[in-house]
Amino acid sequence: MTREYIETKITEYPIFEYAFFDPTEINFYEAVRTICKLECPQYGNSWSCPPAVGTLAECKERCLGYEHAFIFSTISEVSDILNMDEMLATRCEHIEIVEAIKTNVFGEYEDKLILTAESCAICEDCGYPDEACKHQDKMYPCVESHAISVTDICEKHQLSFLNGYNVITWFGMIFFNNRQGVHAV
Repeated sequence: MTREYIETKITEYPIFEYAFFDPTEINFYEAVRTICKLECPQYGNSWSCPPAVGTLAECKERCLGYEHAFIFSTISEVSDILNMDEMLATRCEHIEIVEAIKTNVFGEYEDKLILTAESCAICEDCGYPDEACKHQDKMYPCVESHAISVTDICEKHQLSFLNGYNVITWFGMIFFNNRQGVHAV
């Protein structure tokens, strides 16, 4: 699979912006994890968030175990950016696009890691920590759970993260390895 193939395939989806990058470009910040712990109600309550995703060292090792990374964004407009329910409702559209890209663009990569925006919301009540995740194939840890600052990647690759007052910008990251005989991206 080549970069050109991926770029051709993703044009089938309403992607706002994207970039390919080397996972070694990522700065992993303990402060991002601390913000999760202190400010996010999902911390300790979801399989897609810390501490369930592993330690900072484990998350870093996981991400750096891949040869390539791909970041993309989708955007949604809302009538009131301060209305959290309306804002979070637009996440469903983003996750549908993530699912489609996972299957139709990166489907032949068996070894991939997908991180996305916000905590998983598939189940009304996550079984963490008492029950195993019921949707491991569709549960994507959030980018921040891995102590990654999306703004860092955006700034390095000229991607916008603020796109207007009532515009929500959602991000997804896919880490992948090339299979034998596949040309590097």
